[in-house]
Amino acid sequence: MIISGHDLSKSYDNRKVLDSVNISCATGEICGLLGANGAGKTTLFKILFGLVTPDSGTVQISANRVKPIGGIIEKPALYEYLNAYDNLKIFGSIQGVNVNQDFLISELSKVGLPLDRKDPVRNFSMGMKQRLGIAIALLNNPACLVLDEPFTGLDPLGVATLRKLIVDLAEKENLAIILSSHIIGELSAICNTLYVLKEGRIVNTGPAQKLIADNTGTYRICAENISSSQSLKAYEVSFKDNCALVSVSTEMVAELIRQLYLEGICITSCSPELSLERLFETATI
Repeated sequence: MIISGHDLSKSYDNRKVLDSVNISCATGEICGLLGANGAGKTTLFKILFGLVTPDSGTVQISANRVKPIGGIIEKPALYEYLNAYDNLKIFGSIQGVNVNQDFLISELSKVGLPLDRKDPVRNFSMGMKQRLGIAIALLNNPACLVLDEPFTGLDPLGVATLRKLIVDLAEKENLAIILSSHIIGELSAICNTLYVLKEGRIVNTGPAQKLIADNTGTYRICAENISSSQSLKAYEVSFKDNCALVSVSTEMVAELIRQLYLEGICITSCSPELSLERLFETATI
């Protein structure tokens, strides 16, 4: 493992914010930390960064890099009146990085920022600011990247662009990446492993797709003539537009799809509707 936290606990004013939390992430792996606002996600990340000292527990980072961990907590801190290139140059100088022009251009290209943008960062979209923040976090060639709620405030295009960047960094740069969110859809699309944090405790963890499958009780099945299906009468179902929300076990989905096909129902999509209540209440550890 590149980074791991063991039995991490932290209290503020006799209120336990983290309670014996265990988390780890390996090279090339994307790990998601799912939790409601106030669950303790940011506190955990500050402990991983060394910004906050836990009351108990340890953090171990195994990496032969100049700076083993980089990332963004809450939102990127940028010089809003400077352009992206000059922001990188200043942060690189502060961190003692060789900030020659070719290196800075390479870092901007890595995160997909346009090289011809000379205007101040204050004119950037939230998605572009996030990508610039990631470029700054990568300046010291870290082995692990930690991103606190990176999709907050982004439009759908910004979310898609950032997702692709995160996947590319894990695959091509071989980074261990930990990111947090309070929205399951933001994590399920790209994460290998999920950790579910509730009131300071990890209540569920495992491979992301398995956790989703195990905690799915409803599927959204869409087809132009879905409401005319006779097969669906055997299930608890509700209709909205051209979609049916069907209560069916994961094991029976394939059989239901087969029945609909035999009826002549041309399915355009079938996706699980995750039960967050089950995910947060079904403790596996």
